[in-house]
Amino acid sequence: MTATAATKFELITTDGVARRGRLSTAHGEINTPAFMPVGTAGTVKAMMPEDVATTGAEIILGNTYHLMLRPTAERVARLGGLHKFMNWPKPILTDSGGYQVFSLSKRRTINEKGVTFQSHIDGAKVKLTPERSIEIQRLLGTNITMVLDECTEWPISEEDARKSMELSIRWAARCKTAFEQRPGFGLFGIVQGSMYPELRRESVAHLKNIGFEGYAIGGLAIGEPQEEMFEVLEYTVPALPKGRPHYLMGVGKPADIVGAVMRGIDMFDCVIPTRSGRTGQAFVRGGSLNLRNAKHVEDSRPLDVACRCQVCANYNRAYLHHLIKAGEMLAGMLLTFHNLHYYQDLMAQIRGSIESGTMSDFVTTFDREQRTGAVISETE
Repeated sequence: MTATAATKFELITTDGVARRGRLSTAHGEINTPAFMPVGTAGTVKAMMPEDVATTGAEIILGNTYHLMLRPTAERVARLGGLHKFMNWPKPILTDSGGYQVFSLSKRRTINEKGVTFQSHIDGAKVKLTPERSIEIQRLLGTNITMVLDECTEWPISEEDARKSMELSIRWAARCKTAFEQRPGFGLFGIVQGSMYPELRRESVAHLKNIGFEGYAIGGLAIGEPQEEMFEVLEYTVPALPKGRPHYLMGVGKPADIVGAVMRGIDMFDCVIPTRSGRTGQAFVRGGSLNLRNAKHVEDSRPLDVACRCQVCANYNRAYLHHLIKAGEMLAGMLLTFHNLHYYQDLMAQIRGSIESGTMSDFVTTFDREQRTGAVISETE
């Protein structure tokens, strides 16, 4: 069984294992490596959609679990689909709900048919099968649909990891059967297998046989050390189809992203930049700043002197510190905007470095700044 090229991925160039590509969908193109801001419930928290686009984002992530509960996929469909509903005309990828089900370990049961869980909103019993997950994502109208999988805990025994991986493969096959092929819309498979090389390679082999428009690596960024995550990538990514996008789910911090790009990853998503913005943390070259800290109370400098975002151009650290201490919602809005701009600027620098064949130089500089905090020191 082979996949129809419902979405088109063009591998433009490489620098070592790092890849520069372009993914075309019915709602526009995504330049890769790409970072997807998380818009779980139909909104990137503390941001207007227009401002998300201003940061440079070309695609956002929505979530099946949250949208199926509220406002429901059927209602979104009646109102014209998720793009129209949230006023985001660019591409959207939806997580199938597997990770949220994983996080509801005390509220759910899993069997061959799917998952039954209690809603975190009202406690109602809800069933989510592979077929229903695909149906929800079709009703939402998202460009990239993810298969329903079981995300395992870390650590986990090899025997339990195998059972889970094999269940996810059977679910993936059912998702492929249920998926309605349409030009500009694609279905991604998800590689599982925890930290076991043979299980990861088996998962890839099964998914390739089923055939997908893209391949995600799941079950990482759930507590394992960074070096273990990178190790999984080093033996998993080479087995993935080179002509399809490679997506590392739920990652991550800037250093995680740079390291994963160097190991062949094309797409990322994470709540870190938005969640950090709402809790007073700003990402800058060389690390991060805690704007709750009293040392910023009379600091008239921008967050990062080299940043070109409108927050750094118009607001200083003292004002942002004041907003946080005063409990003003504007603090989260401004810091979230800056953080998303930082992430998108990082991705643009990575793409440019791959294009120019200077990715190793970029990584050397990035690692030095992260290790020493040199740039932060210059502005402190």
